[in-house]
Amino acid sequence: MRLGVAAGFFSLISIFKLAPLFASEIEFLINRFEKALNNPENPSLQSPFLGQEATSLESRYKAFLKKYPDARWHVSLAKPLSDGRSTLNVFVVGSRNIGGNNFRLEAKQRLSFINRGDALKVEELIADESILRTSDNEIPISLLIPDSVLTGSKYDIDIVLDKPLGDAMLAGGLITLNSDHVRNQTMPAIELAPMAGGGIFKSVQAPLKPGVQIWAAFLAHPDGLVSIIKRVRVVDDQAKLIP
Repeated sequence: MRLGVAAGFFSLISIFKLAPLFASEIEFLINRFEKALNNPENPSLQSPFLGQEATSLESRYKAFLKKYPDARWHVSLAKPLSDGRSTLNVFVVGSRNIGGNNFRLEAKQRLSFINRGDALKVEELIADESILRTSDNEIPISLLIPDSVLTGSKYDIDIVLDKPLGDAMLAGGLITLNSDHVRNQTMPAIELAPMAGGGIFKSVQAPLKPGVQIWAAFLAHPDGLVSIIKRVRVVDDQAKLIP
């Protein structure tokens, strides 16, 4: 089963460089960023993408809007990390039609940013997940997946249905994505198999080197379809587990 989600564009914000502003104007900067994302055709608003990769980012942003033309963004300050760095929460919602089915996207990201003189630069992607589901009958689910794990450790991926299925059947599958899938906004085929009615429950192992694991899951529920992408940071220092 193939069903693309928005992580391909959504993750690109992690390398977005904010326009030069003084630290006291952070709230103004965030509001301007949000307005630019939500008003791409307004010539009075500066493009949110600056720096060497601006052209590539702008292209991917426009490709995302073609898939989700009604996308709406919300950007806000989040609590600082344990090392003192400031963070942003970025949310996007949108809808699209795939194979005659209407789907609703909900995606969120937490980003750290640092002050570079008179400029702010988003430095690291701390958390990232997106859920795409049939919009005519939203299926409530909980993603019990850590944002970060230690290298070589075992951890659980639990995607839990919040409402019991009873005697109904559920099919699902889980795979890892590589950076090309995310960058190009594509998803490989996911083999579906009958599953326990409560959702997807799997124990996995982190790589031995720091980096990321990107998981994609698909659920065929009696009330509709759900596609999920979750990014897990793989770190080699216990202190980095709790941002």
